[in-house]
Parts: sequence; C-alpha cells; structure tokens
Amino acid sequence: MFRLAKRYLGAIKKEIIIGQTSKLIEAIFEVTVPLIMAAMVDNGINGGGGEPYIYRMGGLLVLLGVLGLGFALICQYLASKASQSVGTVMRNDMFRHINSLSHAELDKIGTPSLITRLTNDINQVQTAVAMFIRLVVRAPFIVIGSAVMAISIDLKLSLVFAFAIPLVVLILYLVMSRSIKYYKVIQKKLDRISLVTREGLSGARVIRAFSRQDAEQERFDEANDEYLRISLNVGRLSALLNPLCYAVLNLAIAAIVWFGGFRVNVGDLTQGEVIAFVNYMTQISLALVVVANLVVLFTKAAASASRINEVFDIEPSVKSGAYTENGSGNTAVEFKDVSFAYNEGGEYALEHITFTAEKGETIGIIGGTGSGKSTLVNLIPRFYDATEGTVTVNGVNVREYDSESLRRKIGTVPQKALLFSGTVAENMRWGKPDATEEDIRRAIRTAQAEEFVSKLTDGLNTHISQGGKNLSGGQKQRLTIARALVSKPEILILDDSASALDFATEAALRKALAADTDDATVFIVSQRANSIRHADKIIVLDDGVQVGTGTHKQLLAECEVYREICSSQLSKEELENE
Repeated sequence: MFRLAKRYLGAIKKEIIIGQTSKLIEAIFEVTVPLIMAAMVDNGINGGGGEPYIYRMGGLLVLLGVLGLGFALICQYLASKASQSVGTVMRNDMFRHINSLSHAELDKIGTPSLITRLTNDINQVQTAVAMFIRLVVRAPFIVIGSAVMAISIDLKLSLVFAFAIPLVVLILYLVMSRSIKYYKVIQKKLDRISLVTREGLSGARVIRAFSRQDAEQERFDEANDEYLRISLNVGRLSALLNPLCYAVLNLAIAAIVWFGGFRVNVGDLTQGEVIAFVNYMTQISLALVVVANLVVLFTKAAASASRINEVFDIEPSVKSGAYTENGSGNTAVEFKDVSFAYNEGGEYALEHITFTAEKGETIGIIGGTGSGKSTLVNLIPRFYDATEGTVTVNGVNVREYDSESLRRKIGTVPQKALLFSGTVAENMRWGKPDATEEDIRRAIRTAQAEEFVSKLTDGLNTHISQGGKNLSGGQKQRLTIARALVSKPEILILDDSASALDFATEAALRKALAADTDDATVFIVSQRANSIRHADKIIVLDDGVQVGTGTHKQLLAECEVYREICSSQLSKEELENE
C-alpha cells in the first residue's frame, strides 16, 4: 500500500492538501458546535440572555453549518477528482507493464487474474484514496478534538473517555488483524470466478454443443459458493465492529449522564456542560464508527495493493535491445543449437535445433501434436527467449534487437485466428496503420479472401464482431493471413493457419504466396504433408527433437518419422511418384 502511495500520491499533493485542510476546517466547526449549544442552555435558557441570545447563537450554528457544508463539498470534489486520476494512471501503468511482459509471464499469472487486478483491485485502491482525503484527517481530529474539549470542561468526567476510547481502538485492532488475511483470499476467489465466467462465455458454443450447461453451472456455483463462504466469514467478523463500538460508546454516554448528574447537583457542572459532554461522546462514537469502516476499507485496499504490486514486481524475461537496423547477409533466420523450456529447470520443449533459412526461402515445419512446431516459430519474433543457443534474424541475435523493430520485420499468423471488433479495413491496418486501400485489397487477394469480402454488405467497411464471431473459421484464417501480408514483412510465419481451409483453397493460397512473397522468407507450420511438401526446406520435429531437415524427396528417403507422416496422409501412388 505504501509503495503505491509513494508512487502515485505525489501527483495529487495539491488535492490532498486542499481537500484535507477543507475537511479539517469542517471538523473544527463541528467540534465547536457543542460549546455553542452549552452556552445556549446555560446563558440563553437558564441564564438571563433570553431569546435574543438564543437567536444569535442559533444563527451562529446555522452559519457554521453552511460553511461546514461548503468546505465538505470542496473536499468531496477534490477527493473524487484525485481518486479517479490515480485510478486512471494506475490502470494505464499496469496495462502498459502487462504489455511489456513476455508470453511466459502472461502464461504464469493468467488472463482472468490480470483482468481482476486491472478492474476490481484498482477500484478498491481508488476508493481508498478518496476516503483517505475525505476522512483520514477528519475522523481522528474529531476523536482527539472532542476528547480535548471535554477535558477542558471537566477533567474528572472526561476520565470516561480514557476508558472508552482505548476499548474501541482494541476492538478495531482485533477485527482488522483477523480480517486482512480473508480479503486476500477473497480476491483470489474472485480470480477463480473470472476464470470460470470467461471460459463459460468464450466457450458458449462448445458448451452447448456438448450439452454441458448444467456442468458449467455447477462449476460456476462451486466457485461462487467458495467466494460466498469466505465473504460471509469476513462479513461476520466485520459486522462485529459497529455493534461492539456502539455498545462501548453508549455505555460511556450513560456513564457521562449518570456521573454528570451528580456533579450538576453539587454545582461542579452546569446542565449545558453535561449536554456538551454527551454531544462530544456522540461525535466520538460516530467518528470511531467511521474509523471502523475505514479500517475495513483500507484492509481491502491493502490486500488489493499487494496484488497490484505483484504484477508491477514481475520483471519481463524478454527485455528489448537497442538494435534497430537491418542486418546483412543472405541468411534471414538461423537457429544455432537452440533448446527451450517453458519453466526454468523444467523439461525441454525443444532440444538442439539447428538450421538456416535464406532470404526468399520457404521453410516447412512438420511434426506430430505437441512436437514443438509453434514453440519453434515463437522464438523468431522473440515471444519467448531461447533457454540455450542463439536465434538470429538477418545475422543479428534477436536479443539485441529493439522488440518493435524486430517484430515489424515479421508477419505472424497465429494458430488461433483472432480478429478484433471493428471494420475489416481497421483489422487489416494493424501491422501498417497507413496502409492504402490498394495495399489491403492486394493482401486480401493473396490470402484468397477477395471473393467473400466482396460479398460482405459494406465490403471493407463491414463491421466484425468481437473475436470475429460473425465469420466462419476459414474466413477468419484468410483475413488473419491478409492482415500479416498488408505490411509486406521480410519474414512471414504461418502457424498452422490454413487448417480450416479446404485443399483447393489452400493450394491456391500457397501458389499466391509463392508469387507475391518471393522476397520474403516464409515459415509454414502444418500437420499436413501436402501443405509443406513443396517447401525449399522442411524441418521435421518429434517430441521437440529435430529428426530431419531437407527437401520432401530427401526426407522421404532419409527420415523415418517424415515417411510415416506422409504414409498416413498421401496415397501409395503419390508416394511412388515422388
């Protein structure tokens, strides 16, 4: 909590100072009110002041009330402005930091947890900032100020305060110390609800296809019940605050009236002073209840701040270099004895991969499910860093490149075709914001998407729903290929990006790519032998190991794993004709 305060509260010093000063002035007026009421009773009602005195004091009370309201409104405005400002800046900073993390860190934290921290956790801290400005100065001042004013009236009777206030503070401490651990658990349970909700909504079609609605409802109920159970536990604990505080303070008021009555009888106190004592105790009771609620609020905020700091504390394992120029030589990509493991000290997903891809070559990568094909191509744009060995692009180690400069050279089409809400044209301009309509149409033609795009209601201006749900799988794949082609990348990575296309469309796509990307180095990842058989070089992977490298004919003759893949997919006549 203190780390976030040090980082963000400096920008709102003016709002904090003016806001808390305004609230302090309002509190001073409030502490003054019981003295004026005591004077009205003693001098106006019991004394000889009469109605004129009562009217003057009443007018003074109204004036103090109006001025107090004005200062309170100033504080309220500044607190809202400051808290919203802190929340906005914090969200921007966290989102920027998340975008700086590599795939490894994002995989570790998980998307649902990051969303909860960006929204719910920051909202908790934002609320705490507003309450810090509005109440952190006012509530303690009311407690201390009321106690001091009571002592100035009568020291003996004020001993009641000396017993009541420490008891309330003890109650606050006991509740706070036991509840803070629950709030951390609550946020984790909220992460779980976010995960189940996200999976349930994004996978709604699959859930309905398998008639799993009841099972998913049970899974959601289970996560929700866990959240409810922890919330009830902390709720029961927090619910003790107000009753216990009020019990202590009401007993204190009864003691003031009891002992005050005796002191009035013997002439040590006036009736107005007893009324002032009761008012001060009431003010203290209300202020301490506010403090109790602040304790709960700041306890929640502390738990949320800890989770926010966890994200900020994560250092990206992939740190951008400074190199921005083009390398030299004919080698576009080179792997030199590269091994990779997703977890430090864990099992290798790739082992001792070595190959070169010259500029203009087409490289096919094939292997069974889980053989490391996608992992291999993800090392080229440096989504992950190689655990061992070196990956170079244009003769330069990818670790030395500025990340943005490196990825501008590479067009990546991921396994899962993902489009964003917006028009077709807006999606096409992701890699090149200044792309012309002709650039977009050229890429769409190459990606074999021209036919269906021309039939869309508004053509390139047709709106695409979130995730491209208003398009078929094949249409989405072709548009994601076109999106990568718009920027005319030096290196094009197609990660099993034609799996939803029929054979005729895929063949037309390969032919168009060969004609339109003759200067680019193309990596085609596929489980289909037909998709990569015409590549200049084919890399065969088996359980993360490079078991063969060469042309289709060479591998048929030399690589048993490749022969088995081809035998399972191609006819005997096709194999014999090779």
